[in-house]
Amino acid sequence: MQAINEGAAKIKIGKGVFYNPKMSKLRDVSVLFLRSLKLRNARLLDATAATGIRGIRYEREAGIKNVTMLDMNPHASKSARANVALNKSRARVIGKSLQEFAGSSGEVFDVIDIDPFGSPAPMVHDALKLSKDGTSLMVTATDTATLCGAEGSACLRIYGAKPIHNELCHETSVRILLGFVAREAAQFNFGIEPILSIADMHYIRVFLVLRHGAREAAGSVGMTGFLSHCSRCRSFSYKKGVAASADTKCTNCRADMQIFGPMWLGPLKNDRLVSSMRKLSRSYASETLRFVEKLDDELDMPFFYSIPKITSILKIGSVSLEPVIKTLGKRHVVSRTQFDKDSVKTDADIGDVTAAVRSAAR
Repeated sequence: MQAINEGAAKIKIGKGVFYNPKMSKLRDVSVLFLRSLKLRNARLLDATAATGIRGIRYEREAGIKNVTMLDMNPHASKSARANVALNKSRARVIGKSLQEFAGSSGEVFDVIDIDPFGSPAPMVHDALKLSKDGTSLMVTATDTATLCGAEGSACLRIYGAKPIHNELCHETSVRILLGFVAREAAQFNFGIEPILSIADMHYIRVFLVLRHGAREAAGSVGMTGFLSHCSRCRSFSYKKGVAASADTKCTNCRADMQIFGPMWLGPLKNDRLVSSMRKLSRSYASETLRFVEKLDDELDMPFFYSIPKITSILKIGSVSLEPVIKTLGKRHVVSRTQFDKDSVKTDADIGDVTAAVRSAAR
């Protein structure tokens, strides 16, 4: 049986149990999230335990003393129990699905982690049954083909939203997931406060805190709306509310705009907590540190401009991102974005960004 050391945990991977070493960076970030919250006497539920690596790391590195792990796969629950014993952990392992556990336990948790294979949508409703005011949710989606628009009808069916299938797809996938969670949470009188939102490799991961109350629930649903996008000049606009209020004509080139959503149009992160995670990440692997630094430096505003798309429209050669950022920075706020390495987030409009690209090309 293969033994793995990751973070402060040592695990053995049993036959038929899933473990992805490439996700260790995400587990680092999840630990940093919990450490930044400075939780005391928290009760944590890992709803998809597999080997138990996350729950064990949360206990050993983030100081979570009351950990419950669920997995309906008997091979996984056996593996998790063995790893709990190996690490001298006090975590409890239960061989049930989240749906079964939520329907029978009557418990509530301070933190719930949902990290399934595929869509988390069927699990969110049950997680909310186990939540209270202040509960932190960590939700992963690996059905990126659905959320990024390659399977548009599936996204409409599962998440109740029309996805976009172009350079904006990774950010809109995060926002579609958050919009879905906001609508589900509102049924339980919860609003959501996103703390951190990630699109990396093959997954989407959102970290948020639930706020109980009718006003909070209505406010979160009110933060959802629609994106209007121009495929001719790459301009975009967005409006909260119903689709009928979305722009249908591009103000830059007068072409018809396509409308996508509904999706979350509010903040994607809490700057104070992400900055705290950045400080804490200095003791982790350099890959994790660089990733958190990138998340911290990114402007928190909806959507971005792809510089290669604009150079293609202008029929000019490729340009470096740095002179574009420098030019825009003279009059606007601007940053790189995690969602696309060749793009910029800025409060400038498409005309100013195009002018900056032309300047960089000269």
